[in-house]
Amino acid sequence: MSGYGGWAGKTLRIDLSTGRIWTEDTVERYRDYLGGTGIGYKVMWDEVPAGVQPFDPENRIVFATGPLAGTGAPCSSRMAITTLWPTCWPVPLVASGHMGGQFPAKLKYAGYDAIVIQGKASRPVWLLIADQRVELHDARRIWGQGIRNATAAIIEIMGRDAVVAAIGQAGENLVPLSVVMSDVSHSAGAIGSVMGSKNLKAIGVQGTGSIRIAGKKGDWERLIKYHLSLLGANNQHVVPSSPQPWSEFHNPKSRWTAAQGKRWGAAGHLVETGTCDPRDLNRIAYRSNLATLYFGDFAWKYTVRGNGCASCPVRCHTVLKVPSVKAKYGIPETGQNTCAGFAFGGAFFRNLIEGPRGLPGLEACMVGMHLADDLGVWCNFRQLQRDFMKLYYDGIIRNKLGSREFHSYSWSRYEKGDPSFLFELLPRIAAKEGELATALGMGTGYLLERWGLSEEEWGKDRKTGYWKMGHPRHHASNEAGQCGLLVNLMYNRDAQCHSHTNFIHNGLPLHLQKQLAAEIWGAPEAVDAPGQFSPMHPAKARMARWALLRKELHDSLSLCNWMGPLAASPLRDRGYRGDDSMESMLYSLATGDKMDRETLDKVGERIFVLHRALTIRGMGTKQMRTRHDRMPEWVFMDKEGRTPFTKGTTHMDRDDVRVAMDLFYDLLGWDRATGAPTRGAYGKLGLQGIAEELARKKLLPP
Repeated sequence: MSGYGGWAGKTLRIDLSTGRIWTEDTVERYRDYLGGTGIGYKVMWDEVPAGVQPFDPENRIVFATGPLAGTGAPCSSRMAITTLWPTCWPVPLVASGHMGGQFPAKLKYAGYDAIVIQGKASRPVWLLIADQRVELHDARRIWGQGIRNATAAIIEIMGRDAVVAAIGQAGENLVPLSVVMSDVSHSAGAIGSVMGSKNLKAIGVQGTGSIRIAGKKGDWERLIKYHLSLLGANNQHVVPSSPQPWSEFHNPKSRWTAAQGKRWGAAGHLVETGTCDPRDLNRIAYRSNLATLYFGDFAWKYTVRGNGCASCPVRCHTVLKVPSVKAKYGIPETGQNTCAGFAFGGAFFRNLIEGPRGLPGLEACMVGMHLADDLGVWCNFRQLQRDFMKLYYDGIIRNKLGSREFHSYSWSRYEKGDPSFLFELLPRIAAKEGELATALGMGTGYLLERWGLSEEEWGKDRKTGYWKMGHPRHHASNEAGQCGLLVNLMYNRDAQCHSHTNFIHNGLPLHLQKQLAAEIWGAPEAVDAPGQFSPMHPAKARMARWALLRKELHDSLSLCNWMGPLAASPLRDRGYRGDDSMESMLYSLATGDKMDRETLDKVGERIFVLHRALTIRGMGTKQMRTRHDRMPEWVFMDKEGRTPFTKGTTHMDRDDVRVAMDLFYDLLGWDRATGAPTRGAYGKLGLQGIAEELARKKLLPP
């Protein structure tokens, strides 16, 4: 370890084909890539050549934390899981899923920064990691079981202090839309089927060690307190949603929902959130209630408490207790989730009695998350549900299915918004039972290909939310103009980047946002008012680059991109400024490897460009601008015929988008014509060897 802190020091290697288990030194091999996605991309570049398919034994699954996981840094228990993405269409390419909970920290305490898995076991197995004891165990007894039963069985063997990441029947049956799940509700999409292809049911971890901090204890404690002082509510919203005595601003769309009189109504005894003054660092967990985002104030009555990841005070996974579902549907009355997990069940239905914010909507949520999180079905950021509704209401399902299969579903229940319909649909998706379930589980791109539907036509319907290559938009141009568009061009799945929207939606008045934008990105024009976009400006390209580098840094350091970057804060006496150097301060003090913001950003860019190189090699073309960096037609459409940059519309101008792409490529030193990094761009990041390999394959721009 050479005196470094932060890292556990070892990467665990597993070859399921041979049963071989060994370790390698993390810092020696991967320090230049930090951890997380950095390790994942490096392994995939070094060990998985172009042409390998997601379910081939030669594919790798890389479970990787970063140097901040397990240190106690706020919001740091994150795991990046990198592999070839089975829903990426038409060619599977590298991508990462992300999982929180206790698993990342426990893996570090067991002595490992990452697990690299290759090969395929001859029979179902699960992996036991108990500090230095690492063993493969027969999983035939739990194969075919849901995630909850499998997890309980492994914990019974290992002990209650163990954590488990497991797949359900969807992953076992190689359904591309499947997850790996830990801690009840913490999941990473599309990984389940790749684990299933390797006959790997689960990983159980016990860790009794600790992580050393290189800096002085007092300095670390002061930095952690400083970090906590700048935190807002979920997604770094820094003003409350209602007037509060401590705040000069409020914004009804803020996720800072705490207020006098707001109570966790289903707690053992009533718990009032209070006003949560930002200087009271012991009440950060009361600020957010994600259930209210989806169900309104109605959800307070059913809220038990917040839950979340190790060392995170925000607790964005809300625990709900809905007694009616036990009698109606035979599922537990208590469950927890966050974000798309809450919407999983209700999002299938166009019509819900009382709407999505009434009791039927909440019941649909409970049914959806209990089924999906046990079967291990992934919603692809709700693309599954949007596709399903369009397929049904456009008459495509009826046309594509035989009469017998079509009438085996209770469509009258579906049209009424009856959550019991989900008991017919989701288990069939997990089992690949029938044409409809099989096609839905493949993901959008492969579904469209299977059923002879046009991706271009699919992308004209704004309501589908479809973006490209089988994945949906994720905080794209509809929310963040050119910045959101550029962010959504870059990845091989939905972007999963919240850096830009955490700033745009932080709740501050526009004049303050513009003031902060000028300080960070050089001009107030970096940000616009919602629904009032302005033409492209170089500061928007700088903001997009910043957002993407922060995403890769967060995914590699192990920091939650839901709660960062800290570009703004709730503190009036700071002028609502955050601290854009928080990542480098945490990294430097934890590891002893001192880097300022600019130096660490260069590492983030190295990781980001390595992802680009993997994509170029995987596609076998340098023509990224035309072949990869695509957007759907709805981006340029307005149903009322308004011109771009008119107040109230969010659609884009084609010429302006071309300018945006030019400026972004220029900023990164990439070739404008192809959208591919140049030899010089690779060289400045220490990636000369990658440039040479791409040059041999004629994949470098001139």
